[in-house]
Amino acid sequence: MFFASDNSGPVHPQVLSALGAANDGYAMGYGDDPLTRQVQDRIRGIFAAPDAAVYLVATGTAANALALATLCQPYQTVFCSPVAHIHEDECNAPEFYTGGAKLTLVPGGDKMTADALAATIARENTRGVHGPQRGPVSITQVTERGSVYTLEELRALTAVARDHDLPCHLDGARFANALVRLGCAPADMSWRAGIDVLSFGGTKNGLLGVEAVIFFDPEKAWEFELRRKRGGHLFSKGRYLAAQMKAYLEDDLWLTSARSANDACTRLARGLRSAGAEFAHAPDANMIFAALPRAVHRRLHDAGAVYHLWDGALDGADPHEMLTARFVCDWSISDAQIDQFLSVLQA
Repeated sequence: MFFASDNSGPVHPQVLSALGAANDGYAMGYGDDPLTRQVQDRIRGIFAAPDAAVYLVATGTAANALALATLCQPYQTVFCSPVAHIHEDECNAPEFYTGGAKLTLVPGGDKMTADALAATIARENTRGVHGPQRGPVSITQVTERGSVYTLEELRALTAVARDHDLPCHLDGARFANALVRLGCAPADMSWRAGIDVLSFGGTKNGLLGVEAVIFFDPEKAWEFELRRKRGGHLFSKGRYLAAQMKAYLEDDLWLTSARSANDACTRLARGLRSAGAEFAHAPDANMIFAALPRAVHRRLHDAGAVYHLWDGALDGADPHEMLTARFVCDWSISDAQIDQFLSVLQA
């Protein structure tokens, strides 16, 4: 009954097998190997972007921070949601890798709106040399609260950015989960929607540790390569990153895994709803934010359920107080685990 994070689940066996196969013999380092080139071509094909520049890094923080640093000057600001991962969970890595660019938060919830983004952009770059200059827009899909932007919502945000001649970055740590939710083509949720650079996630969806950074316009490719090297994220044995990504993309494992996680979340959400849980956000993909009475949380934790409380504490006085928790399903969560959780919940 482990619902703490999709970072915590096991690596998919096909990925481990691919790593073993890649460990045979010798290959040139630093990404100059056949596996890396195969993966780059495969990603270009999946995204219908034959000219895209594709790079592999080991972490989502590296993917986001290096991508934004390539898009952003030190005197600019990045526009993002108040709960974006780059703001709340990356220890100022974007600020560090950009050389000091700040983040400007767009008021509202986990999903930015076009109107709020336009108003926030309008308020910046009004103080001349004394203030931050306008920089890229960063969008998170799936959001940090489990919501999924529709294609229309994405296009509305990127249209605002284009009106101000600003590039758009998509934090796609859970890109696959959003894609299977929307049932669209990868290109539709990226460059066709106006995204310039994508952090294409894999670690949260069954990989040991690899993300792809995709520049749909290769103009800044060389700069990214320099920043990746300077930032300490150019792996010498790059074939082991590529082997994971190759297995991820073969036979649509990335989509199958994301669909399994989303389906598990739907099953869990149905049970939580029937037990009277109050949902803070629509569970669009593989993540739920729902409130239950403190006494119920205690019962679940005592039975071995693992998940994070988002507010309050188990040892509070009022057993009836509603406390919000986050429940995340990964590709490996079984129906049996969910049924066990729901049996405790409904006891």
